[in-house]
Amino acid sequence: MPSTLFKPIALVALLLIGGMAGAQEPAVLTLEAAAELAVRDNPDLAQMLARARAMADIPSQAGTLPDPELSFSAMSLPVDNFDTRQEDMTQLLVGITQAIPFPGKLALREQAAAYEAAAAAHNAAEVRRRLLSDVKITWWLIFYLDRALGIVDNNQSLLHQFVDIARTKYEVGEGLQQDVLLAQLELSKLLDQKINLAALRRNAVAKLNALLDRPANGDLKLPADVAMQLPTVLPEDKLYAQAEASRAMLEGGRQDINAAQSRLELAKKDYLPDFMVDASYGARDDTLAGDRRSDLLSLGVRVNVPIFAAQKQAKAVDQRTSELMQQKYALQDQWNNVRSQISQSYSDYRRAREQFVLFETGIVPQAQQTVASMLSGYQVNKVDFLNLVRSQITLFDYQTQYWKAFTEANQSLAQLSAAVGSDEIYE
Repeated sequence: MPSTLFKPIALVALLLIGGMAGAQEPAVLTLEAAAELAVRDNPDLAQMLARARAMADIPSQAGTLPDPELSFSAMSLPVDNFDTRQEDMTQLLVGITQAIPFPGKLALREQAAAYEAAAAAHNAAEVRRRLLSDVKITWWLIFYLDRALGIVDNNQSLLHQFVDIARTKYEVGEGLQQDVLLAQLELSKLLDQKINLAALRRNAVAKLNALLDRPANGDLKLPADVAMQLPTVLPEDKLYAQAEASRAMLEGGRQDINAAQSRLELAKKDYLPDFMVDASYGARDDTLAGDRRSDLLSLGVRVNVPIFAAQKQAKAVDQRTSELMQQKYALQDQWNNVRSQISQSYSDYRRAREQFVLFETGIVPQAQQTVASMLSGYQVNKVDFLNLVRSQITLFDYQTQYWKAFTEANQSLAQLSAAVGSDEIYE
């Protein structure tokens, strides 16, 4: 009876375990899906977008008059009895005061804030581009490591076959024991490479998960096949021209220059006085004898006098002038860096693309033919085992370099797109 009950329980447990294992299997993460997830969930990009939205709310604040001030007071109130009808000058006052900057100052403040808000929006766009580049570079690194691990597994299987062949020949007296030991040594080397590649993959997965706002220790599964075409990119001079118009960082720098120019014009206007307009109404009670007393209205205008202009306003103009020059130099430095990034990525892509074509059409097929020929020769004792193993190791290296070149080409395209600030970089 207990065994009868145990069978369905065990079956249910196995089904649950199988279901859990199936649930833990990660979905295939394509490059496009990774990019969409990063743009949607990355916290660094989110905080930059939030900052841009906050900056967009500043211009209207900077361009609005200061809030008026209301005042309530009692004037000339006798302290012996606090009677508001005893003295003629006793008044209960209500007043309003409004600060009015010199005409043009508010417009310049709003203009400077608007330029700063535009720069913040372009900075957010720059962060988005850089994020997408990092996601693509890391995704392609994981793709390469998956291919390299697959090559290691395949070579382990082939070397196991070599071991079996060498052992069989040794057992029948046609081979050497050192051949078996050599094959086993190469298997151990492959295992070491596999350990290193697996560690590199875990690190890359942790980085990509962080960019996607996922737990760093979560696993990722990439597609087994991708398009193998490597497109032709535009010439460098055209990429330069496109970057000058499209790169968000450069446009943000131009907006910073405009903001600095507006702040300089505002500093020059600070030589001119601001105004303070006052109005107050004084209510007076009738006298004790019943005589009627008129209420009083007071009006006034105050201005600040810039008598310390040499120490204050002039220094402010010098400060703003230096800040403007700083922004201009910063933009020129950014432009130089952008051109350098484009040239380096362009050169890296051309080199990786040429290597990929060379490995695909020449080196790898030739190495495969060499291994097949040597394996046939070894089986009939025309090739020694050491040369056979060396040829297989060489093929392993070439296959790994093939996928490395393909990966580096795609990583260079991601860097080039980020440097130009546009995806329209192909002929």
